[in-house]
Amino acid sequence: MHAAAGPMDGLLRWFLVLSKPAGERIAKINLERQGYRVYYPRLEHPALLRGRWVERIVALFPRYLFVQVDGAHQSLAPVRSTLGVSNIVQFGTEAAAVPTCVVDDLIARADPVSGLYKLDSSRRLRAGARVSVIAGSFLGIDGIFEREAGEDRVVVLLSLLGRQVPVGIPSRFVVPAA
Repeated sequence: MHAAAGPMDGLLRWFLVLSKPAGERIAKINLERQGYRVYYPRLEHPALLRGRWVERIVALFPRYLFVQVDGAHQSLAPVRSTLGVSNIVQFGTEAAAVPTCVVDDLIARADPVSGLYKLDSSRRLRAGARVSVIAGSFLGIDGIFEREAGEDRVVVLLSLLGRQVPVGIPSRFVVPAA
């Protein structure tokens, strides 16, 4: 699949692709099978499932993927008809090119081991906010957010043995109470 000679020759450029509803994973697999480099940013997100809090992996930008095209060896045209893809994001009649620095920055902000983004729930909470513990030793216990305690820990007031006790918990284990 070679593109006709043009201004993109020899350039690696990122484009934004809109997938079919809940089709990001299918689109990613099929685009990679065709030789495209795909970046599909995902994040760990707490969700209530059958009465229990669990960490789910969801799209950071639902229905959107980034596809890198090598203008010297690939065409953007087959992307539109790829299984799972709805369309290529365009401005007018031109496919919207995403600056490489934007995608590089997104990749750099993801967890280097898992490749996932993690919500820092403590940044969304104010002192006195009601919270739920979704993992760890205090799973299922509701409390009151007191303060941040370092980069990835928070202090939560929990009712234990009939009194309010300040407890240090990893911030990813705490979400706003439902």
